[in-house]
Amino acid sequence: MERIALEEDTRVTLGWATAAAVVILAVANAMSNRVLQAWMYVPWNLAVAALLVWLARHYVGNAGLGLGEWRRGLRFGMVLVVVTTAVLLMGLAMPAVNKLFEDKRVETGVGTVIYQALIRIPLGTVVLEEIAFRSVLPGLFAKRAGTVRGSFYASILFGLWHVLPALNINNVNPVAHDVFGSGVGGKTVAVLFAVVGTTLAGLWLCLIRYRARSVFASMLGHVATNSIGFTIAWFVARAR
Repeated sequence: MERIALEEDTRVTLGWATAAAVVILAVANAMSNRVLQAWMYVPWNLAVAALLVWLARHYVGNAGLGLGEWRRGLRFGMVLVVVTTAVLLMGLAMPAVNKLFEDKRVETGVGTVIYQALIRIPLGTVVLEEIAFRSVLPGLFAKRAGTVRGSFYASILFGLWHVLPALNINNVNPVAHDVFGSGVGGKTVAVLFAVVGTTLAGLWLCLIRYRARSVFASMLGHVATNSIGFTIAWFVARAR
């Protein structure tokens, strides 16, 4: 009886820890997108990532969080960097895909693009998103629902995480504006498209994280997609 009670108590506390992680991320998302000044983005997100790891480590452990086997993760990740770069450059060479790189957010100076590609995106965006959605949440969900369902639940939340950033996508990306329009209906469709797309991307990154047995692999893949994609978009904007 004592063992059963202990296991039930663990299930309850695990549920509370999972709920707390989701609430922390909801608050962090609102703060980053609607409240905090730009200079606070990186330290705020790093602090949130550290808090999530502290919250989950007791229940999941380093291995369950994907924080072990970092050498294996780096090897997987470097392969992803090379492959992702090649794919992005191929897309740049294709006229139909080239237009996707047009984005008003990249119309900035050299110093800003360096900061975005080397600091803000890797440390501010990628670290938090990978710790949250490929490490902490999948690890916590997996304790009760298994790895596959845990990855699915975490990826759905990753998709919802992008609702606030996607609200403005039609105004900054000409392709999105042309496809979805600028009205309420177009904005709604664009947000739904972003949520579905990032949910699928989240599942792919979860697969990488578990295949590599390290969240460092998905981190490097994520950095390659965002930072290299941002840099290519900047060069495209400069060439126009």
